[in-house]
Formats: sequence, structure tokens, C-alpha cells
Amino acid sequence: MKKLINRVEDIISEVNQGLVAAHPELRLNIDPTYLVHKDAPIKNKVGLLSGGGSGHEPMHSGYIGLGMLDGACPGEMFTSPTPDQMIECAMAIDSGEGVLMIIKNYTGDVLNFETAAELLHDAGTQVATVLVDDDVAVKDSLYTAGRRGVANTVLMEKILGAAAVKGYTLDQLVELGHKTNNNGYSLGVALHACTVPAAGKPSFELPDNEMEFGVGIHGEPGIERRSFSNLNNTVDQMFQTLIDNGHYERVIRQWDRQNSCWQEHKQIKQPLKKGDRVIALVNNLGATPLSELYAVYHRLQTCCHQFGLTIERSLVGSYCTALDMQGVSITLLKVDDEALMLWDEPVNTPALRWKC
Repeated sequence: MKKLINRVEDIISEVNQGLVAAHPELRLNIDPTYLVHKDAPIKNKVGLLSGGGSGHEPMHSGYIGLGMLDGACPGEMFTSPTPDQMIECAMAIDSGEGVLMIIKNYTGDVLNFETAAELLHDAGTQVATVLVDDDVAVKDSLYTAGRRGVANTVLMEKILGAAAVKGYTLDQLVELGHKTNNNGYSLGVALHACTVPAAGKPSFELPDNEMEFGVGIHGEPGIERRSFSNLNNTVDQMFQTLIDNGHYERVIRQWDRQNSCWQEHKQIKQPLKKGDRVIALVNNLGATPLSELYAVYHRLQTCCHQFGLTIERSLVGSYCTALDMQGVSITLLKVDDEALMLWDEPVNTPALRWKC
């Protein structure tokens, strides 16, 4: 399969160098690899840090800038970044107000970010973590204990980023992060698998009349293989699954800065219900034309109206991808006045930008 690459081992380096060349407001550190905004650290502001395996661009490095992240750590393709990347990046963005790490719920990411959090704490940095687990498709998967963290990460980074600019403290950002995570629900479907460059072939095969329903952003399986007929039928199934799988209880680990240990906290997601207001994200998983994404949004808007949800804001495009996977994900984030106020605040990053 043809790919616009030179050598497989140079892909990530060339991506990062191209990103900072196109966006000189970003600064790239080579060893260990991380990216930060050129103005970091910003005085009197909590630093926001995220990261994960490459292949999901523009997430996460494309969201560094005013109103979102201060820094990001890209790993190798579909592979978690390492604790040393996270530690160095956190120190580069810490103004003294602390650093919040936003972590997608994948086992490698969780283990490495938790290790980094402990080491940063030992070094005197105020640090906290927020976990994202919005994928309703599976409770456990090949890559996770619990639900996977996917595109709601983008919405959380925007809302928490605006809150940080407004002066929210580290503890306030943690509380808002849990609230945003517990109000977010995502589901993806694939019509064709992605191709990891090192493998050189699709990660799975799908007949033309089937789709992978509930696919993960690394190509991992979801609920089941289902028959594929048309757009409306697919979106209707996705919407109903998002509604039916809203309730979810789990225990998460949270770093206790006072006692220097991890504490377990029970978290509960409640299903979306009639009258709720939402931000709707229709996300390209890699190789889906924008024309099809807008058609998906059109049907999603109908589903929401018929059910009784009000779409307050929307995003349609490529925000959390899986290389060249042909497919789409839908994220519905329940919002209140605070979340909408923060959503509407200015943002200026390579991949997301608007003014008040």
C-alpha cells in the first residue's frame, strides 16, 4: 500500500518538525520529544498537558495554544509516550500553579502518566490527573481496563483550556474535568480498517456489506460486526447505542497531593435524557470525505430532535483520527451554562481556532 512517507522510523520526527515549521508559535524539544507553546509557562495559570500515541492527528499536538493545551507528548505510532517525555514537558509548562494531565483511558497511557505524576510530585511539582473514558462501545478492550478514551478528549481540552485561562485552580480544573468526562459519550464505526505504516496492510478486513460497529481508534474491535446498508441506518444505530449505554459506573484513581498517594473514587455516568443540551462532534476517523461527515451530522440532528436533545454547538471534521481509517465517530457532550461559556471562549491552536 502506497504511503506518503520516507522511512517508517522517521515518520514521527518528520511530522513533528513539519508541525512546528508550519506553526512557529510551537516549540519542539527533540530528546525527550515533546511540544509546548512558545509562551509557556504562562504566569498565574495552571499548565495543561496531554499526549498519546501518534496517528490520531491533530490530537494532541494540534491543540497546543491559547485556550487549550500548553504542551503535548507524542508517542510512537499508536504507542504511549514515555514518563520522561511527560516529566520534561510538565516542567516546561509549569508556572508554579501546577500541571493538569489529561489522560485517555488506554493502559499504556495510564501507567506512564501515573508514573510521571508520582515523579513530578517527588520533584516538587503540583500535579493532578483527569481520565477520559467516553467510548460506550466496550467496557474492557484489548488496550484498556474500562471504557476507552476517544474524541471527548478534544472537547475536554477546549473546556478545561478556557477554564485555565480564566484562572481556575488545579483542584477546580480536576472537578470540572471529571464533570466533563462524566457527561461525554462517544461511538465509532469503521467501513475500512486503517493501515499502520510498519505493518503495510490493513489491520483487519471488512466485506463491502459489513461495518465494525464500535471500533476503537487503533482499529481494535467494538461491539460486533454488523451489516452495512446506508447512512441513515448507521447513524440511527449509533445514536441509539449512545442513548442506551449512557449509564456507567467505575472506580478511578486520583493523585492525592496532600498524602502523596493514589486514592480511588467512584464515578458515575448518567444517560442522556429528553431536554438535555449537548455539543455534538461528528469526527472523521481518517479517510471519510467531509461531504459524508456533513450528511452524518444532518441525520444526527434529526435523531437528536426526535429524541429531545438540543444541539447547542457542533464540530464536524477531523479531530481525533486513526490514520487512514474509513469511518466516523459521534460524540455527544451534555453541557450547562458554565460549559457553554467556556466553549465559546477564544481558542487559537493549529487545529481549532475562533474568537469570541
